[in-house]
Amino acid sequence: IALADARKGIAMFRLPQIDVPVLGVVENMSWFTPAELPNNKYFIFGETGAKHLAEEADVKVLAQLPLIQSVREAADAGRPAIMQEGTEARQRFDDMVDAVIISISERNKNLPPTQKVEVTRT
Repeated sequence: IALADARKGIAMFRLPQIDVPVLGVVENMSWFTPAELPNNKYFIFGETGAKHLAEEADVKVLAQLPLIQSVREAADAGRPAIMQEGTEARQRFDDMVDAVIISISERNKNLPPTQKVEVTRT
């Protein structure tokens, strides 16, 4: 269902009347690795979905974020995962931000500025 929603979102942003460039795809909850089995990856929601969607949409996969229990626990405590120094979650979010910055830079080099969408009532 998430891939279908992402596909619809990409299609919406690419409509001529919207025309907002899609920077890429971020796959959330890509896999789960239990603490007691740090070398195992369990692809609960399937594997390569974001990769196939990115290829179909001709965009990059900007990040694959695993399902990490500490992210949920930190959110419940009001502490965003990005603020947790030295954790896997922090590193993955930092890597995602770097990928987004690169994608924005490439977009700005290769495409004209995005035009303001005029909202009208009919």
